[in-house]
Amino acid sequence: MRPIDNLIKKIVYDRKNYSNKQLIELYKSMLKPRLIEEKMLILLRQGKISKWFSGIGQEAISVGVASALTSDEYILPMHRNLGVFTSREIPLHRLFSQWQGKKSGFTKGRDRSFHFGTQEFKIVGMISHLGPQLGVANGIALASLLKKEAKVTAVFCGEGGTSEGDFHEALNVAAVWNLPVLFCIENNGYGLSTPSSQQFKCKDIADKGIGYGMESHIIDGNNILEVHTKVSKLAKSVRKKPRPILLEFKTFRMRGHEEASGTKYVPQDLMDKWARKDPIENFHEFLKKENILSEKLDVIIKENIVLEINEHLKIAFNEEKITSSVENELSDVYKHVNYIETKPSSETKNIRLIDAISLSLKQCMRKHNNLVIMGQDIAAYGGVFKITDGFLEEFGAERIRNTPICESTIIEAAYGLSINGNIKAVVELQFSDFITSGFNPVINLLAKSFYRWGQGASVVLRMPCGAGVNAGPFHSQTNEAWFTKTPGLKVVYPAFPYDAKGLLATAVEDENPILFFEHKLLYRTIYQDVPTAYYTIPFGKAALLNKGISISIITYGAGVHWALEVVKTHTISADILDLRTLQPLDVEAIYASVKKTGKVLILQEDTLFGGIASDISALIAENCFKYLDAPIKRIGSIETPIPFANSLENNYLPKNRLFDAIMELLNY
Repeated sequence: MRPIDNLIKKIVYDRKNYSNKQLIELYKSMLKPRLIEEKMLILLRQGKISKWFSGIGQEAISVGVASALTSDEYILPMHRNLGVFTSREIPLHRLFSQWQGKKSGFTKGRDRSFHFGTQEFKIVGMISHLGPQLGVANGIALASLLKKEAKVTAVFCGEGGTSEGDFHEALNVAAVWNLPVLFCIENNGYGLSTPSSQQFKCKDIADKGIGYGMESHIIDGNNILEVHTKVSKLAKSVRKKPRPILLEFKTFRMRGHEEASGTKYVPQDLMDKWARKDPIENFHEFLKKENILSEKLDVIIKENIVLEINEHLKIAFNEEKITSSVENELSDVYKHVNYIETKPSSETKNIRLIDAISLSLKQCMRKHNNLVIMGQDIAAYGGVFKITDGFLEEFGAERIRNTPICESTIIEAAYGLSINGNIKAVVELQFSDFITSGFNPVINLLAKSFYRWGQGASVVLRMPCGAGVNAGPFHSQTNEAWFTKTPGLKVVYPAFPYDAKGLLATAVEDENPILFFEHKLLYRTIYQDVPTAYYTIPFGKAALLNKGISISIITYGAGVHWALEVVKTHTISADILDLRTLQPLDVEAIYASVKKTGKVLILQEDTLFGGIASDISALIAENCFKYLDAPIKRIGSIETPIPFANSLENNYLPKNRLFDAIMELLNY
């Protein structure tokens, strides 16, 4: 006998203090998504919608949870939670338009089905990677705590998603920080076709909460009264005493993962048993037996819902297909920022790059009361590079937050802070190499957020990077090209203390996700006179550090200092252009220099193939070809991981090959 068979028992309803009116409303709330689904399955077969993930048999969970929360509390649903959307009373024609990719939907045709969010209805849509929304819920809940609001955040996940690392990271952080999150796990027996027995070994998913010191409960997900009663009670308790709770809803998926997959992998006897536990049919019989629902009223309820569905379908079908232009699409990749430059003061102090970053962060914390810094060891320890040393004493533990070792869920939480009240976040990655552990939320949440549903992400990821300190393959990469490729991200890479201080302030003021690269070798070796007061520097403006007529050297980061040293040592007449920001890129400054000198060398510390030098080279070839007097030359590190030993690292980097490359180009 399968373990889940033991849970297929007759539903017993305890109406407690529910009035007849409340019971009828719960029935109507479950019936509405069921009737919508039945209609959608017809439209799917007719080719009028592209895909459908059925929640038939699971309506009691969505409706019960949504009805237990207040309308201003966030819910993060999944594919099978149509009842959440209908319970929040989203106009049906907007849902239908969303599923048809039309303008009245929530993503301007840019994403499908339930992959959308809406601030109006306090719903944050899922991404297909399943686990990340759990971490986003943590950020939303943290924002509620920071704003002193007694609110609960509910987030859904299937039993299959509990196998992902994001699930474990999110539960751990929520427990450590006492975040008011209800983790709603719908255990419907299968992750696509994989049964629960092949997903996890423990008897119940609720047992997983034990390892995190978290309260957990098992709820009959097909019993609307049990769901609503239990969640209402727990939500009320969490509002008074913030803490996370893991809720496992036992239920079953009566149709395939999505309609194309079918259900052949499910034993028929199991389907039959769960069919007898249908949440709507059973509740319908209960209401009839208790003389709460008459046949006449039942007919009226169904007719009214069907009428509403058909009327709103007509609105959606009559809406014109969405159109756009290249200009419109590009304009929605980034949230528009009304940048107002803050000029630097005349008072300066000679400081290192690392000091400039620390001072900028401190001044940003003073200027923006809604700014939170998160990262490993950043509080009492001051960070591995001591950039946040002393911050805890000045700003307190709520805003200077030590995190567990879990890059992914912390980046997700930073995104959640943006969603709930536009709280800004700076996340310190100990090394830029470690971003791989949080790559998914950067690429699939932060970068796509504004384009998908108009939600900004005021998140700055500080990325200590680069070679020259003999730190080996895991701590020395300069991996900016991973992110310049991704639309929706901004990439900043200063080479001097002055630039680092002003650009970091600009990054914090921005409402788009920003990768802020800080070269470790430059931290304590580069000094400069830097204005002591707060100031900003606009993105997308390169700095011409040296003027010449023979060659243009375009570079950034440590490459700037290599180029300056070579040009000065060998008295070369060269333009040296420090890009400062890689996205946005100052193409006008690049073109102007190339047109003047006719010869160009693009220098990067990163390995050459697939780096930003390749794209800059292509831009120059496409736009300045007739001005060139020689082939464009690129120079970067050799195509190996970064080695540890000093001699090997020197061989790896392009620094010692730079002069020869310049002379080769000059002599062409």
